[in-house]
Amino acid sequence: THQSTHLETTSINDTSKPRITTTKPTIMSEEAEQAAAPPTEEQPTELADDNIESNWEEAIEAFDNMELPEELLRGIYAYGFEKPSAIQQRAIKPVMMGRDLIAQAQSGTGKTATFAIGTLAKLDTSIRGCQSLILAPTRELAQQIQKVVVALSDYMDCSVHACVGGTAVRDDIRTLQQGVHIVVGTPGRV
Repeated sequence: THQSTHLETTSINDTSKPRITTTKPTIMSEEAEQAAAPPTEEQPTELADDNIESNWEEAIEAFDNMELPEELLRGIYAYGFEKPSAIQQRAIKPVMMGRDLIAQAQSGTGKTATFAIGTLAKLDTSIRGCQSLILAPTRELAQQIQKVVVALSDYMDCSVHACVGGTAVRDDIRTLQQGVHIVVGTPGRV
């Protein structure tokens, strides 16, 4: 039987609710892994607190209350965010704390910004080296994530580089040797 590493979860989870899960590694059989796969059906756009299940109870209802660096807050508001979405209220803080996290919510709820904000909040811009690696399954998604991270970090001294296919490897090597804070890429190129 095939075995793979999977994350055992404690979760914000249910087929109709966004889910945020802190994790610990475990080994799971292929059959159990398939049974644990996240649901694919659509979820409602508007969510009340009673529609969210989580092992992370704290929901921070304003970006100003999240203890984010001032430069990052400026980038968040310049990007057009006014109030954090349900997933952002619950997931940014655990990311900032370095917790392992699984967050699942409907398209357009701000998941990319959630992990980007949490990652940027932990960034030490005085260290010119890779502090975060964000992997995406496709070149297009990696480039989209990079654009979000760049926009949110507009007021920070932060460098972000996309390592994706379709570009010269030599250019990636040179950029990485110069030092970047965040690398967004696809598994093939990274």
